[in-house]
Amino acid sequence: MFKNKEEFKKIFTERIIEKFARSVEESHISEQFDILGTMIRDYASINRKATKDAFANEDGRQLLYFSMEFLIGRLLVNNLQNLGIYQVVKEGLKDLNIDIHQLEALESDAGLGNGGLGRLAACFMDSIASLNYVGHGQSVRYEYGFFKQKIENGEQVEVPDQWLTLGNVWEIRKPKHAVEVKYYGHVESYQVNDRTLFRQVNTVNVKAVPYDMPIIGYKNKVINNLRLWSAEPSESTLPKNQDFSSYLVELKQLCHGLYPDDSTEHGKMLRLRQQYFLVSAGLQSAINAHLRKYDTLDNFHEKHVIQLNDTHPVMCIPELMRILMDEHMYTWEKAWEITSKTMAYTNHTVMAEALEKWPVHYFQNLLPRIYMIIEEIHRRFTLFVRENTGNEDLVRETAIIRDGMVYMTYLAVVGSFSVNGVASLHTEILKKQTLKQFYHLFPSKFNNKTNGITHRRWLVYSNPELTDLINSKIGDEWILEPEKLESLLEFIDDEKLQNEFLKVKHQRKEILAKYIFDATKIEVDTNSIFDIQVKRLHAYKRQLLNVFHIIYLYQRLKEDSTFKIHPRTFIFGAKAAPSYAFAKNVIKLILAVANKVNNDHHVSKFMKVVFIENYDVSKAEIIMPACDVSEQISTAGKEASGTGNMKFMLNGAVTLGTYDGANIEISSLVGPDNCVIFGLRENEVTNIKQSGRYNVWDIYQNDIRLHKVINSLIDGTFSSNKDDFKTVYDELMYRNDEYLILADFNSYVEAQEKITLMYVDKSSWARKCLVNIAKAGYFSSDRTIEEYVRDIWSLNKIGVIK
Repeated sequence: MFKNKEEFKKIFTERIIEKFARSVEESHISEQFDILGTMIRDYASINRKATKDAFANEDGRQLLYFSMEFLIGRLLVNNLQNLGIYQVVKEGLKDLNIDIHQLEALESDAGLGNGGLGRLAACFMDSIASLNYVGHGQSVRYEYGFFKQKIENGEQVEVPDQWLTLGNVWEIRKPKHAVEVKYYGHVESYQVNDRTLFRQVNTVNVKAVPYDMPIIGYKNKVINNLRLWSAEPSESTLPKNQDFSSYLVELKQLCHGLYPDDSTEHGKMLRLRQQYFLVSAGLQSAINAHLRKYDTLDNFHEKHVIQLNDTHPVMCIPELMRILMDEHMYTWEKAWEITSKTMAYTNHTVMAEALEKWPVHYFQNLLPRIYMIIEEIHRRFTLFVRENTGNEDLVRETAIIRDGMVYMTYLAVVGSFSVNGVASLHTEILKKQTLKQFYHLFPSKFNNKTNGITHRRWLVYSNPELTDLINSKIGDEWILEPEKLESLLEFIDDEKLQNEFLKVKHQRKEILAKYIFDATKIEVDTNSIFDIQVKRLHAYKRQLLNVFHIIYLYQRLKEDSTFKIHPRTFIFGAKAAPSYAFAKNVIKLILAVANKVNNDHHVSKFMKVVFIENYDVSKAEIIMPACDVSEQISTAGKEASGTGNMKFMLNGAVTLGTYDGANIEISSLVGPDNCVIFGLRENEVTNIKQSGRYNVWDIYQNDIRLHKVINSLIDGTFSSNKDDFKTVYDELMYRNDEYLILADFNSYVEAQEKITLMYVDKSSWARKCLVNIAKAGYFSSDRTIEEYVRDIWSLNKIGVIK
């Protein structure tokens, strides 16, 4: 491939002619992007082969990371920077009168994820490659992603995310590695050498075809792989009760979008079909690749470790058992030994009601052989618990199959050699509450791996202004060794640095302000406090608490002419699941409050409210660097970790949060003077819930502020239709404020007042922000990955690739 600008221009020009039969000058911007993307992909492929060769020579262990989501965002800048050729390409394109930034803006965010789960997976892939480890992602090639959010008439509307309109320049279709995934049918037994074996027959088959995308390490020539599976028609004969037209409809649905609506039976079955499609295709591919190198699967667990990112891919456990027993003649005992030494499970929720479970009859109908295996795992585990404890209550509490449901989290714990949480508090809650019975049985399995983010993407590439400032003080070694950001502590009292930081922050706020105006026509004051809450919308994340505070300020500003606040811009970004009525109603409320506040001549002098439509990775890269105050206000004990808090911290924002998730570790690292923690602690939340003494109506009646705020939901303040926000009102008042918004309201108001006092002292504020940046190195996914390698994966770094 090209080694310099002149070679790049020559190859780029030739490829434009070869593919589109036109000159560079005549070519369309979409054609220019296509050629550039494929050139970079092919450049990476050379290093991919070198990586494969280096790994083959060392005969080591590799990671397979199964996740239903990989929220990778745009890749052009990331890939060019990691390959170390960004400037060469930028300058070469400039000589051809092409602006690289226009090409960057043309790329779509890949529709492969929704929230923190998928972004975590993407960050992990980046760090694994950048740290010279071999690890590959496995997911589904969703045709339309989650959904594209549009705001129409003050409400969320979901439309298809057509991220593949211009194709995906990074992917390579690999039909030679296609496999068959089998559904339905029935199980029959047969005899081989006095052994009873099983096979699933009369099945409906789907061809799973892989599309591979390069995961490029940072300037080290290591290229790993993200394999996305797409469903195509199988050439096998359909069962007599299945016609081809209905088969094609079901086939199309399989990879149509992420997280089908599970409020219907059809949607639930589709989710289960998707999950099995991923795990069966991914495991068959891994087995086939292993057997191309080795003549046995006895060592599969020595050469592979499979990380299950949440419960969605947990069917990897019974599927690997099926492949080993039914296709390769292993006994149950040997198959279980290999499987249980291969699988590791990451839990992402402490809420028992959110732990995934499926009706038994779904499995019996859709995946009869998989259900037989799960049933046998359940039977054997039940015997194990009974024989080792004699405790029948424990037998029932840990049952994988119970009350007509299959508990996927329990299956994950039983079938994995490692179970990890993603923040210190989260892991403790797993051990003491959510999975305490399993911790009692398998204490050595449980461990904590606090989440991390790739600082290269979320600072170096997203915030070059701040990166340059940091480099001017401590050099750039921190890009490869993020813990060296702590060297910045030596300069936090440097008045010049403080002023330079504030200048950089203001530049980034101006960039965001321009984006907001272009997108919403709302003008915001860049001298105001940018107070930001961007994350998936869920009741426990408490966007409603934030809105209540805004309503409270609005009401005070309207009622008391002497009341003043430091100017604030409250910025929200969130998607609500299409069937989640409460969350969608909260978005509607935010938009209604924004409309009222922003159009009030008096109030808008002091604050504005902005909702960013269709929040995604690319928008986050604009938002994170501009933030002053990072809102992390979940009910204590409910947020597993959070990673947005880390991205904001890395870009010099101050955390305003509850003592929850990774906020705890942020607070511990930066100290109480450099963040603002408020509200009930997790043990206090538990005590309130268990005591039964909490009464939302008592607080409503006794706190005049909250009385007015809550009444505004139904008295026509924000809508002429008084029932517009009845869903929010009813959820709050008739479910006894499940997430304790009212209980934490006063503490939250005081915390916001404290933030204002801190912010107006500019020197002190800059110092706090610099402390946050200096301490953010701990939250690099590089650190997290090294801990996974040390404690779970046992990978070796591959040697230097020439």
